[in-house]
Amino acid sequence: MRTAVRNAKSGTFHRQPPVLGTRMRTAWQAGQAHAGRGEWAAAVQHFEAASRQAPHDTAVALNLARALLALRRCDEAAQAAAQAYNLNPRDTVACAFTAHCLMEGKRFRDAARCLQSLPADIERNFDYHSTLGRALQLGGQHRDAVGAYMNALACRLTDANTHYQLGLCLNELVMKEEAAQCFETALAMGVGRHELGVRGLLAYFAREACQWAGAEQGLAALERALHALPDDTAVATAPFAHVTLLDDPAEQIKAARMLARHLAGHARPLAPRVSDWRPEGGRRLRVGYLSADFHEHATCILMAEMLEQHDRSRFEVTLYSHGKNDASAMRRRIEQACEHFVDLRDTSDGDIAARIRADGCDLLIDLKGYTRGHRVGVFAWRPAPVTATFLGFPGSTGADYIDYLIGDPVVTPLDHAPFYSERLAQMPVCYQPNDRQRALPPAPSRAEAGLPEDALVLAGFNQPYKISAQVFDVWCVLLDALPQAVLWLLEWNAQSRENLEREARARGIDPARIVWAPRKRPADHLARMQLADLFLDTWPCNAHTTASDALWAGVPVVTWTGRTFASRVAASLNHAVGLGELACADIEHYARTVVDLAHDPERRARLRATLAAARDTSPLFDSLRFTRDFEALLLRMMQRHVDGLAPAPLPAAH
Repeated sequence: MRTAVRNAKSGTFHRQPPVLGTRMRTAWQAGQAHAGRGEWAAAVQHFEAASRQAPHDTAVALNLARALLALRRCDEAAQAAAQAYNLNPRDTVACAFTAHCLMEGKRFRDAARCLQSLPADIERNFDYHSTLGRALQLGGQHRDAVGAYMNALACRLTDANTHYQLGLCLNELVMKEEAAQCFETALAMGVGRHELGVRGLLAYFAREACQWAGAEQGLAALERALHALPDDTAVATAPFAHVTLLDDPAEQIKAARMLARHLAGHARPLAPRVSDWRPEGGRRLRVGYLSADFHEHATCILMAEMLEQHDRSRFEVTLYSHGKNDASAMRRRIEQACEHFVDLRDTSDGDIAARIRADGCDLLIDLKGYTRGHRVGVFAWRPAPVTATFLGFPGSTGADYIDYLIGDPVVTPLDHAPFYSERLAQMPVCYQPNDRQRALPPAPSRAEAGLPEDALVLAGFNQPYKISAQVFDVWCVLLDALPQAVLWLLEWNAQSRENLEREARARGIDPARIVWAPRKRPADHLARMQLADLFLDTWPCNAHTTASDALWAGVPVVTWTGRTFASRVAASLNHAVGLGELACADIEHYARTVVDLAHDPERRARLRATLAAARDTSPLFDSLRFTRDFEALLLRMMQRHVDGLAPAPLPAAH
């Protein structure tokens, strides 16, 4: 089944149709000739002519489908291939190619249904099961995909890619240990081009479970594999693992560039378009935001009010959504915050790019970077004259087809430019938007939160993958130096809790001094966060939205400023609320600051008072000011474009 698809990708289907006459023969032969030369538009015309002469011939329909697919007319290709399949429901080639066309058009669930429609008495081979598994997986039906991949392995146990894909599905089902075993098997068998991505996931899984020995081994193997590849390699990588687990900016940009090149290999850039927008008037600037996270998600929690504050007299805003609709209050709020909301789920990168181009978007902003469900590949199609990436990913995309990365003087100082493929565009204060409308309910009692009444509460509410052995070493030293303190952590998963309690014992700390906070709704989490005395940040990946939450709740955040975007976010937030003194220069300074604050309740009270006032006075929480500054930065990007100038660094304008 897969062989038929591979053969079709490289040429045409070679089954000869019955010769019905001169016109039919001429159209067929001309279509074949044009297809052989890669002249797909002409091939479509001739195969369509042949199809009109022989509407019931499967070979003609399949070759028309192949030519349409080459032009990225995926829905039409799927329709033509389905015509061939409907003519003969036992034709495995027609079934496979119909599914392939549907998958190319991101219609994964339709592709799975097509494959499942094959008559039950027809033998299913490895290609069938693995293709079905991939369709189910990409359609979000991970449990069913596991079954399909298990059937594929029953046919071919040694297929490394199937073990890899099975691991991805198990990860989605929160079966982390089983997923890691699949990845280890895939690596042992030789997973080829997936190696960097697999090693990144393995290291991430180990850190997520706080299995630090495994994480360190995984990171070392990941770094070796990265260093072994030439800088100009185009391959799938796991940039999120690099930016969250490692602190080498050169490694981060190398991994990002590799993935960006890999994604570009699947794109066919649209013809360049120069925007006809002019600052002196005529029409509003058309700004598009592309994301899968327009629902109850950290991105929207931060930027909801910013979207609402956009000046509609000057900006026409469209949200392009390729993610789920969770029917939440946040989703409804976001849909109402913009002028146009376009749902593009199950749409191919090329079709998303075509829609954005058809809408006449002047400036397209990516809100995902290399986070879960990203569509950075859309930008490789060059859908808009000016492009930028913002907020979702604390690092460079490595994509030379994205013009700007929006940061600020702290997270992206201009002398860090060599570690970004984009030009750095700096907000004047902090790159992170905030929402003054977010809830801050009254705090529960300490007893209700499971906290001792008289303890110094040190909150470390980051996800466990951010807690490294080095971070925990420092935290345990602090607990030893501060016998009146407890460490308040999120109970993200049972495995990380068990491992952290064991690691605490190994460091001479009674696990009873760790208080576990169950996961709660955002409003309830903000309410209880007010009970903390200090927030202890992590490195090399800081708290981001979580740090903003802590500051909003009036809890001072102690952090230290590293070398990468991800390790400088909390410092930027602290500077924005006037508490730059809590952004420490090194780990020793960090630990000393925590101890000093622990012994100085009056200073802690002053810091909390500063933060309480900051809700109304700080630029960090002034959404209108942020939006106007953000709009001014977008206008600077567009001004360069209309002046015929290439993108260039845009320093903060004060």
